[in-house]
Amino acid sequence: MVWKLAQSPRAPRLFCAPGNAGIESLATCVPIKADDVAGLKDFVVRERIDLTLVGPEAPLASGIADEFRKAKLRIFGPTRNAARLEASKIFSKDIMAQAKIPTARARHFDRMADALAYVEQHELPVVIKADGLAQGKGVIIATTRDQARQAIVDSMDRAVFGQAGKQVLIEQFLDGEELTIMAFTDGRTVAPMLPAQDHKRVGDGDTGLNTGGMGAYCPAPLGTTALREQVRREILQPIVDTMSRLGSPFQGVLYAGLMVVKGVPYVLEFNARMGDPEAQVVLPLLKTDLLDVIEAVVEHRLDQLPVEWHQDHAVCVVMTSGGYPGPYESGAPIRGLEACAANGAMVFHAGTARRDGEIVTAGGRVLGVTGRGPTLADAQAVAYRTTKLITFEGCHYRHDIAYRALGPRI
Repeated sequence: MVWKLAQSPRAPRLFCAPGNAGIESLATCVPIKADDVAGLKDFVVRERIDLTLVGPEAPLASGIADEFRKAKLRIFGPTRNAARLEASKIFSKDIMAQAKIPTARARHFDRMADALAYVEQHELPVVIKADGLAQGKGVIIATTRDQARQAIVDSMDRAVFGQAGKQVLIEQFLDGEELTIMAFTDGRTVAPMLPAQDHKRVGDGDTGLNTGGMGAYCPAPLGTTALREQVRREILQPIVDTMSRLGSPFQGVLYAGLMVVKGVPYVLEFNARMGDPEAQVVLPLLKTDLLDVIEAVVEHRLDQLPVEWHQDHAVCVVMTSGGYPGPYESGAPIRGLEACAANGAMVFHAGTARRDGEIVTAGGRVLGVTGRGPTLADAQAVAYRTTKLITFEGCHYRHDIAYRALGPRI
């Protein structure tokens, strides 16, 4: 988002809290944690910041938008109650029922014994979801009873997801193909973005553990013009209208994680902000100035701004620390970043830091390497050529991003 805002012809002065080793070349990094709402508000007042854009989910769930608006500070992002569409999967299911949104059948539980009893009778596979925010890791697809029981015990008794897992949702498994459609919305108007497809499993061929995302591509062929219009009409607009009717209008980016089953889109989850790594393939294709879009949302005039897109394609390959999404080590020097610019790719930093004059790993997902081209195959080739230039100890990435559209890579 910082990268896209830095391209605005209006040349905004940018600050990012807390930022990282990649963002520091585009914005002034501020050593304030993203969930330190009071600290962020004090900084915005002190520096007379004109507009705040919220990236991660934690400050939204903490009510940063409410606090800023009470102080008459302009902010892009939903209120705490609207952000519950992401922060509570149980709340989200209730809203979907009110809005008549197609989604998997589910029941929620706050007592482990009841959840364990229910799952004994449930068809397999079955999906176990922690109710709250779990950094993309609170969803377990259990193919056996033992796995289902273990997921419930891990969440509700062992608290592997902290407070987020004290309540669980047990959900019907939908067998189809995943698709992400995000949208800008000012609480009335919905402007869908291009469709993207995320790759959540850690290994090639969608094997291994779920992660926060190992890569993405855009536009995904699954998201035909007709399907995108159906999603806007039957999912995005109804959820926005329902939230407004309930007195919690949603303003910002609404993310719909979908499962398309025999041509019919069902909602797996809503997020209250840009997806990661979907943003790394969607935003490079946005032709309209992102700053103009954000201001149109904040000023409730999105209906007056045509949001336009480039005809290109984009593919993002996420490079991770060895061991992710399990335990991993940090602090490994990253080599080869200087050579990437000449290769035509964009290298977005995720878990990086600068130490003793060099850039090192500082997280599970380290870099997002995005290639862009006139075709999906061209974009994929640029991304993978660039990953070969970058090295760090324990480096891991998938070799098949966009395989559903292009087939497996040789």
